[in-house]
Amino acid sequence: RRSSDLFPSVHLRGGAMSQRSQLLDILRDVKTRVQDRLGNAEDFPLPQFVILGSQSSGKSRLIESFAGYTFNFVSGTLGSRRPTVLEFRHREDSKEALWYVQKPGETGWQQYSLQEVQKQVGAAHEELGKTVSAQPVHVRLEGPNVPDMQVVDLPGFRAFADNADALALQKAIADLNESFMEDKNNIMICIEQAGDAANMEVLGRCKRFDPQHRRTILVRNKLDKYYGDLHSSNINQWMEGMGDIPPEILKKTYTMSLPHWDTSQGQSCPGDFGKMLRERAAADLTQTRERNISAKFEKMVGFDNFSQFMEREIETQFANSVQPVIQKLTELQDQMTTQKNSLEKAVSHSDPKAVVAMVRDVGVSFGHALSFVLEGVVSAKEGRQTLEEELIAFHDFHKSRGTYDERDLLPSEEFENLKGYVDYFRDELRCASFDFRLNGGAQFRRLMWEVEVFVRFAEVCEEVKKRDIIQARGVAMQVVGWRDVVVKILNKEAHLKMKARIRYVGERLKFFFKSQKEAVVEFMSSIRGSADEKLYSVLYAEHVEQLKNNPMVKEMVFDTFDKVVDRQFDSFVSLFQNTLCATFNNPWLFLKRSESGAGGPKNEDIEDVYLPTFDDIKTRVHDEMQTGANVEQTINRWIADVPEEHEKLEDAVDKCSAILIQTFKFIRSQIADQAGLFGESFFKLPMLRRLEEDMCKIELHGHHVQQHQKQQEQHEAELQETIAALDDVSACVQKLKQFAASFGSKKTSTTDAFSPPARRSGRQS
Repeated sequence: RRSSDLFPSVHLRGGAMSQRSQLLDILRDVKTRVQDRLGNAEDFPLPQFVILGSQSSGKSRLIESFAGYTFNFVSGTLGSRRPTVLEFRHREDSKEALWYVQKPGETGWQQYSLQEVQKQVGAAHEELGKTVSAQPVHVRLEGPNVPDMQVVDLPGFRAFADNADALALQKAIADLNESFMEDKNNIMICIEQAGDAANMEVLGRCKRFDPQHRRTILVRNKLDKYYGDLHSSNINQWMEGMGDIPPEILKKTYTMSLPHWDTSQGQSCPGDFGKMLRERAAADLTQTRERNISAKFEKMVGFDNFSQFMEREIETQFANSVQPVIQKLTELQDQMTTQKNSLEKAVSHSDPKAVVAMVRDVGVSFGHALSFVLEGVVSAKEGRQTLEEELIAFHDFHKSRGTYDERDLLPSEEFENLKGYVDYFRDELRCASFDFRLNGGAQFRRLMWEVEVFVRFAEVCEEVKKRDIIQARGVAMQVVGWRDVVVKILNKEAHLKMKARIRYVGERLKFFFKSQKEAVVEFMSSIRGSADEKLYSVLYAEHVEQLKNNPMVKEMVFDTFDKVVDRQFDSFVSLFQNTLCATFNNPWLFLKRSESGAGGPKNEDIEDVYLPTFDDIKTRVHDEMQTGANVEQTINRWIADVPEEHEKLEDAVDKCSAILIQTFKFIRSQIADQAGLFGESFFKLPMLRRLEEDMCKIELHGHHVQQHQKQQEQHEAELQETIAALDDVSACVQKLKQFAASFGSKKTSTTDAFSPPARRSGRQS
C-alpha cells in the first residue's frame, strides 16, 4: 500500500514534499539533539500530538491507521500504563517498514523486528504492574508508506473501578494524562465514540485545560455502529452533536469508522489493513451521502478527510513553531555559551597550581580587608556584640573546651560569677560603649579598655607570713639583704598573678581576632556597588565570591588566619612574660624608670609649651637623672628602715609587706597602662604584617590536590558535554534560520504547495 492512499499529499512534487520533509527533519533534529538530549522538555515550544480517549475508544486503531500498519504493543487486562511516543517517518528509499526503539536515557535508536518491538514495549508496560509511570517508551517507524508525523499514545481513561487498587490506578492514569493535557505545546486528539455528544467525558476533560478548544481535535469513532440511527432528517443535526458539540471545535471534529475485528483471543488483522481502512472510509461517505449529508459536513466524514486535515494541521503547527523554537534555542545557546565559558574558567581554576595561586591571592585580600575592618567600617555588621555578649561568648567558648576554670576568667574572687563582673562595668564603671553592638576596631578599643581593668584588679597576697620572710632571707656566701627578700617574695606571690593576667589579655585578643573573620567577609561583599567602591581593590569582590562559594578556599584561608593568630598569641604571651621576668627580677630598675618618666604632661596651659633650647634639654636630662637617683635613694631608705634584729621580726614583716605592696603597685600600674600599647605592638601590628606573608605560603594538602584533580577531570568532562550540546544547539539554530529565510523567499509557492489537493472521488490501490 502506498502512503498516498492514506495521505494523498505525498504525491506532491518538489516544493511541498521537500519543504515539509525539511521542516520535520529539522524539528526532529531539535527534539532529538536538544529537547530529549538536554532534558529541556518543559516550556519548549515544540508542538506534539497526544492521543486521548477512554479504554476501547479506538485510540490504538487510529494510530495504526496513521501508520498504515497494524501493531498491538500492549496486551493483558490492565492495558498501557505509560506514554508511548510513536514517530512515523516517510522514507522513499526503504522498501519495507523499519522499526526502532530508543532505550531510556539514550539518544540513539536500535533497530528491531516488529515482534521484538512488541515484546519490549509490552514488557515496559507490564513491568509497572498496577502502577503508572511518566517515563515514555519511544518507538520509531520508517517506511515508504509512512507519513511524517509524531503522536503520543497515552493510557486510556478508566470509567469504572470496583476495588481500591483499581481506583488508585484510575486516578494515577488520570493524573498522568492531565499532566500532558496542561502542557500548552501539546495538541490533544480526543477520541470519543460517535454516540450521544452530551456524554463525551474525555472531551469534557480536555475543556478543563483548553476552554476555547484552540488545541483540541475531536474524533468521533465507530460511526458504523450508528448507521441505523441516522436518516435525512437528523443527519446534519447529529453531525453537530445535537447542539452539544461546542461551535469552536465543530470545525475540527471528524466522524469516521475504522477497521475492527474480534481481538478477544489475540486475533490479528483478518485481511489487508489498508484495504479495510479504505473500505471503511468509503462506506462512511456512502452511508452519509445516502442520508443527504450537507457538503459542509461531508468534508468532516471518513478517515481520508481526517488524514488531509491532519497533514494541514501538522504543517501549520510546526511552521508556526519555527520562530518560537528559534527564540528558545537562541536563549539556550546564550545560556550554554555562558556555561561553556564558566566551565573553561573552572577547568583552569581547578588546576592545583592555579588553585594554590588563587587561594593565596584570596588570603592576601582577606588580610588587607582585615586592616580596613580594624580601622572601622560602618557597613560591616556581622559579629557585632555588646560587651556583655562578648564576655559571655568568651566564657562559653573556654567553658566548652575546658581550657580555663571560670574563676580564672574573673579578675577577682570577690566577683562570684560573670554576671557580677558585667554588672560592675554597667553600673559602677558606666562604660559608655557597654550596650553598643560593635565589631572591628571599635570593639578592639573597648576590649583593650576591659583588659586594662582586668589587669588593675591584680593584688599581691593580703598578708606576708613570717615564715615567708624568714624562708626568703635564708643564708648565703654573701649577706642576703631585705632587698633580695622583697624580690623573692614578689617573684613568688606577684609574678604568677601577673602572668595569668597577661595570658587573659592574650586570650581575649586571640578570641577577638578569630571572631572577626565573618565581618571581614561581609565587608568585602559590601564593597561592590557602594559609594566607597573606588576606594578599595577591585579584587575584593572577586575574591569574596571564592570565600563564600568555595568551602575549600574558605577553610584554607580561615585555617591559615587562625594559625597566624595562634602563633601571635604565643609570641605575645612570650614577649610579655619576658618583660615580666625582667621586671620582677629587678623591680628597682623598673621603679626607677617609672618614676623618672612619670612626669608626663603637666597641668600647664598648652599655649605655654615651647620648643626647648639646648640648655633646656641639658636641664631636663639632669632633672630626670636626679629623679632616678632620688628614687634609688628612697628605695635604699626603705630597705635600711627594715630592722635586722630577730626580736623585731614583726616590724620587719610589716615594713617588707609595705615595700612589697608599694613596689607591686608601681609594677601593676605600669603594666596596666601599657596593656594597650603591648596589645598593639606585640599582637595586632606584627600579626597584620605577618598575615600576608603566611597567606602567600599556603599550600594544598594532599587530599586537596587529589580533590582538585578530580574536580578538574569532572569539569573537563562537563565542558566536553557542554561543547557537544552547544554544537547541537547551534546547528539547530542555523538550520532553522536557513529554513525560515528560504521559507520567506518562497512564501507564495510554498503556500500553494502546502495547500491540500482537491478531494478525489476514488482512491488508488
